[in-house]
Amino acid sequence: MSELAVAAGVSVGQIYRLFTGKNAVIQAIVMEDAAAKMGELQTMNDSVKSERFSIEEGFVELARRALSKGDEALSFEIMAEAHRNADVADTIADLCRDFRRMIRELACVANPDLQENELEGAEELILAFMFGLGHRTLSRPRLSEDETARLTGRMILAAVRAL
Repeated sequence: MSELAVAAGVSVGQIYRLFTGKNAVIQAIVMEDAAAKMGELQTMNDSVKSERFSIEEGFVELARRALSKGDEALSFEIMAEAHRNADVADTIADLCRDFRRMIRELACVANPDLQENELEGAEELILAFMFGLGHRTLSRPRLSEDETARLTGRMILAAVRAL
C-alpha cells in the first residue's frame, strides 16, 4: 500500500478511506484499465468489421495494444494477487469474458468457417498472446515493439486461418 500511496501522491490513510482494502484497490485498478482497453478494442473491432482495417491490420493493432500495456510489475502483482484471492480472480475472469467476445469476433472475420471448439481454441491462443506480449520485457526481446506487433499479427492470422 505504501508504494501505491507514493505513486498516487497520497497517504496510505487516504487510500484506506477511499477503499475497503487491498482487494478493492486492485479491483479498481483492474476495472479502470480494462474499461479503457475494452473501448479501444471495440473501436478496432468496429474498424475491422466495417473494413476500414483489414483483418491483418486488426490483429497487428491487437498485438500493438498488448505490447503497450504499461506497468508490467504492477500487472504481475495483480496476477499474483488473483492467484491468492478469489475476488480478484473473479474480477479478472469477468473481464476476460468480455475480451473473449471481441477476440471471437475477430477470429470469425479471419475464418468464418470455424466450428465452436475451434473458436474457443482461437480465443485461448489470442488471449495467451495478449497476456504474453504484455509481459515480454523480462525476456529481453531482440525485436522492436513495431516489428513484434507486425509479425505477431500475421502469425495470429495465419494460425486462425489454418484451422
